Amino acid sequence: MSIAIIVEGKNDKSRLRRLLTEDIIIVCTFGSLNTDRLEELKKKIGTSDVYLFTDNDPSGKKIRAILRDTFPDAEQIYTRRGYAGVEGTPDEYLIEQLEKAGLEEFIIYPPMIPTFEKF
Repeated sequence: MSIAIIVEGKNDKSRLRRLLTEDIIIVCTFGSLNTDRLEELKKKIGTSDVYLFTDNDPSGKKIRAILRDTFPDAEQIYTRRGYAGVEGTPDEYLIEQLEKAGLEEFIIYPPMIPTFEKF
């Protein structure tokens, strides 16, 4: 099973790339979704399972609606309102959303930082 996540921009892609194994295909819309761009996305994705992860702003919602029509079986991943898009979402929240989407086997978890308690 191959998996593709569609994001809006290259910063979103690089943010997720740090958290996901290379097994996951991450493709960008680059904000513009005309017929040619949608066909290009379809070719890149092929028969992969598709996840949509766009920003929670008017532009991201518009892009998500178009992508939902193009990929009706796509799973939806959301970032919280108030974060500066996918690229501005804290890693912890991104990981939580990826886990909710069932992608935990592909997540590269950051190393734990030991905490020191004062006695």
